[in-house]
Amino acid sequence: MTDSFETEKARAAAWFRQLRDEIVEAFETLEQDHSDGPLAEAAPGAFEVTETTRMSEDGSDAGGGLMSVMRGGRVFEKVGVNISTVYGTLGTRAQGAMAARKGIPGMAEDPRFWASGISLVAHMQNPHVPAVHMNTRMFWTPHAWWFGGGSDLNPCLEYDADTAHFHDTQRRHLDPHGTDLYPRLKTWADEYFYIPHRNRARGVGGIFMDDRNTGDWEADFALTKDIGRAFLPAYVPLVRKRRASEWSEQDKQAQLVHRGLYAEYNLVYDRGTKFGLETGHNADAVLMSLPPLAMWT
Repeated sequence: MTDSFETEKARAAAWFRQLRDEIVEAFETLEQDHSDGPLAEAAPGAFEVTETTRMSEDGSDAGGGLMSVMRGGRVFEKVGVNISTVYGTLGTRAQGAMAARKGIPGMAEDPRFWASGISLVAHMQNPHVPAVHMNTRMFWTPHAWWFGGGSDLNPCLEYDADTAHFHDTQRRHLDPHGTDLYPRLKTWADEYFYIPHRNRARGVGGIFMDDRNTGDWEADFALTKDIGRAFLPAYVPLVRKRRASEWSEQDKQAQLVHRGLYAEYNLVYDRGTKFGLETGHNADAVLMSLPPLAMWT
C-alpha cells in the first residue's frame, strides 16, 4: 500500500477540527446560559487552549494539536476537548502491538504512521449530570488505514431516561449506514469499556469501533463523521435537564467514587492512553481524561 492518502488525511484532520470547534462552542454556551441551580451565581467557565507538540526521537517535528481544557466552571468541573495530528515512525513496541492486534504485515520494514483524531472527556460539577467520553480518529500506515472511535456515558447517579436518550440518538445516526451497526457497536462498547478487576462496566455504555476498514474509505469516513455528529444531540439535552438539580454530600461522594473507576480504566486498560504515551505525545494532553478529584473507599 503506497502513500496515496494525502487528500483523505487532510479531509479527516479538517473534520476533527470542525467537530472540536462545534463542541467547544456548545459547551461554552452551556456555561454562559446556566441561570439556576446550586452554582448558577458562579462565574462561567471558559476553555484554555494550548498548542501541543510531538517530537521524534531525533528531535524533529512530528506533529501536534490543540488541548482545550475548562476547569472550575459552573457546569463543567473539568472538560477537555483535544485534537491532534501526529506522524513519524512507530517504535518497536508499538510496531509489535499494531502487527499483532491489527494483522498488519511489514511493520518492521516500513514503520511510518500518521494519526489524527479528536478526544473528549467531561467531568461535571453536578453529580446528577453524567460524565461523558467521545473520540473519533483515523490511523494510516503504508500498509493499512482504519477509523475508530465512539462515545459512552458515565453517570454516577443513573437515570434510565437519560441512558435511553443517549443510546437512541446514537442509533438514529448509525442506522443510515446499516441497521446492524448500532447493535454491534453497542456490544463492542459494552465489552471495551469494562473493568475486569472490578467485574463491572465503567458506565452505561454507548458505541465503539476500532480497525474500521471495509475497503471503502468514503463510507467509513461518513460513518465516523456521523458518530461525531451524534455526540452533541445525545449529550447536551441531558446536561440541560440535570444541571440545576440539587445534590447532597452523599451524591457528591458517589460521584467521586465513580470517578475512581474512570481513572482506573484509563490508566490500566485504555488503548489510546497507552498509544499516546508510548509514541511520545504531550503527556498532559494524553492524560487530560483524568478527573480533577476522585475517591477510593
